[in-house]
Amino acid sequence: MVGYPPRTAILRYLQPDGLASLEFYPLSFDNDVKLGREPTCHIVLDSSKHTGVSRTHARIFPLPDVPYCWVIDDLESSNGTYVNNQRLHGQRVLQEGDRISLGRHGPRFIFECLSLVRPQSTLNDASSLMTGDSMAMLPDATQHNLSPSELPGITEKGWYRPPSHSDSNHHSPTASVTLSQLFPIVSTGRDLTRKAFLVPGIITISFVVLLFITVGKSDWFNVVVAAYIAIAAYYFVYRLCGRHKHWLVIFGSGLLTTAIMVSPALRGFLWVFREVLPGAIPGPDESVNIVVLLVNMFFGAGLMEELLKGIPILLGAWVAINLRSPYRDIFGVAEPLDGILIGSASAVGFTLMETLFQYVPSIVNDVTLQASGIDPELMGLQLLIPRILGSVSGHMAYSGYFGYFIGLSVLKPKSRWQTLMIGYLSASLLHALWNTTGYINPVVLALVGILSYAFLTAAILKARALSPNRSENFATRFFKL
Repeated sequence: MVGYPPRTAILRYLQPDGLASLEFYPLSFDNDVKLGREPTCHIVLDSSKHTGVSRTHARIFPLPDVPYCWVIDDLESSNGTYVNNQRLHGQRVLQEGDRISLGRHGPRFIFECLSLVRPQSTLNDASSLMTGDSMAMLPDATQHNLSPSELPGITEKGWYRPPSHSDSNHHSPTASVTLSQLFPIVSTGRDLTRKAFLVPGIITISFVVLLFITVGKSDWFNVVVAAYIAIAAYYFVYRLCGRHKHWLVIFGSGLLTTAIMVSPALRGFLWVFREVLPGAIPGPDESVNIVVLLVNMFFGAGLMEELLKGIPILLGAWVAINLRSPYRDIFGVAEPLDGILIGSASAVGFTLMETLFQYVPSIVNDVTLQASGIDPELMGLQLLIPRILGSVSGHMAYSGYFGYFIGLSVLKPKSRWQTLMIGYLSASLLHALWNTTGYINPVVLALVGILSYAFLTAAILKARALSPNRSENFATRFFKL
């Protein structure tokens, strides 16, 4: 090993002020060193203090066949691993002084290389250089004879390229297949639920079985199809938000909205917005001026339905303002992301009720369709699918957008009423535009749908930036940074 002085490496913990502490962790010459909240990791981070750190967040391992060289690898963590403020994509060779962060705002470490040198009186004893209790660890003042880019498998920028499968090491007769490799399910453990979308898979399989059971029973078949599409649409928004919310709160929000729709309270909404206010909805054969139609839709659909769907969000805001933890954190709308999630869930309940118990039955009972020989049940199913799937750019978009403003009013109470009014009116206007353009042209309708979805996703991105729990966000990234 000419040119490679005996050395080792450690990770030294960095304090919040950026100063290196006396606390350090030695790295292995032979095995991986894993960092995370899981008790089985070699470097265990406090779960209550570092909530943004994944259970198994990252690992550092020695580079095969290259002495005194270590590589860092992110283990598909939720918030990423950063080296010198750059997010890690792949594996990277660590250099002296590299600063490692588990998540952008998580715990930080500095990578240090140390020489293994005995006291001056025994430096001439080369045979005892790496043994004995008298070995001292001093800062390394020497460098490799080779630059990092000259080491095997390392690119000019310091990234490590693992050996290809054609490497002779992979065909070594000593390489054996382990039990966990033969039976992967034995060793994956909690990663199945955290990284393999096991729960969505179980839900999908369950709905497939329900679809087979309800074949021939059109009403129940439509309910199963609508429920699955609605869950999938909501899950898409949930992943974009990246904010944990208990499933009981989400389900309860949708259930509360459906309960309001079948209660006598709905008659009060209809009377105020469609009789007292100019919100009368014209019939399918009634000709109305486009401006009058927009006004009618603004009052009779936008203001009325957004207020109805906003009740669970407003209730959550009241909880966040008046109650303390843990009820505030579990049930409350304490930030814009909470409002978007609760609003979208409320919209799912509204859409299912409106589609399954209003639009589809009206199609099935349409005498004109029956007389023309068209299958009304097939027409009802064809209406159901785009209505539920389109809720991402429809009811979920309007209610989620309104929810953003409700959460913002709680987070920044100084301008609460102004914030609430802007959110309510803008969400209602988007709703009215969608309903109005449905009478005009499908292309214009599509443009309004795209606009509504853009408003929702813009609100989600801004809510993620404003979130006090930003370090815990698990939002999916569709493109690498």
